[in-house]
Amino acid sequence: MNRTSALACLLTLSLLTACSGPGIQRKDGSSSVRSFSIKDLAKSDVDSVVEIHQQEVIASLRNLTTHLYRRNPDEWRKSGFNSADEASDALFKSLPLWHLSAQRKLSWQACLTDAGRLDFAGDRVKSMMNGLLVMHMAAFNHETEFYLLSEMNAQKFYNAARNTEYVAWELANRRDQQGKLLLQSNGVDDLGIEREFGKLIGIQDTLAKVIEDKTNRAIRFGVVNTASTLFLPI
Repeated sequence: MNRTSALACLLTLSLLTACSGPGIQRKDGSSSVRSFSIKDLAKSDVDSVVEIHQQEVIASLRNLTTHLYRRNPDEWRKSGFNSADEASDALFKSLPLWHLSAQRKLSWQACLTDAGRLDFAGDRVKSMMNGLLVMHMAAFNHETEFYLLSEMNAQKFYNAARNTEYVAWELANRRDQQGKLLLQSNGVDDLGIEREFGKLIGIQDTLAKVIEDKTNRAIRFGVVNTASTLFLPI
């Protein structure tokens, strides 16, 4: 074995060792440790950070969907499901092949708008969460893996955070003509729902700052036009 080959082997062993450390052990028994892949050699530190944050975004969206379906059982019944968990699972089943799914082509603006319409007769939770999922994935350019040449836009993450703030406000305030909330979000799951919205907003704001620093492209600060329900573009 020549010197170059030996150095290459040592580098590979070092990377494998660095990636094989123990992960965080959570209360539910799950671990954050990720197995090493040769594709990781084509990732920068920022790419890995983006992927980890995306996983956290998806986890929060899943939790939020389940919370809302459990608080609003009439909604999953409208879609023909047998339980809140079944309805939640169906919403995220396209993620493994997201680039091929019809779901990614949905208009997230239309979905979020429908969820707040007084005359909307469909599944409001499905409409709202479809909108949030597609919007957040659009902020990641609908990609699920990120490499050195992947282009990220800090403005998209910032705008996604502001849009999410508006959806959270609408959920807590939008009422029908009888003064009843369109979707119940209080009660036993109230803190869970608030926590997940807070995590989503915090993650996107953090990513916006990380990508802004990496690309040296300043974020344009803006707010959602609540009067006309015009969301910030992604």
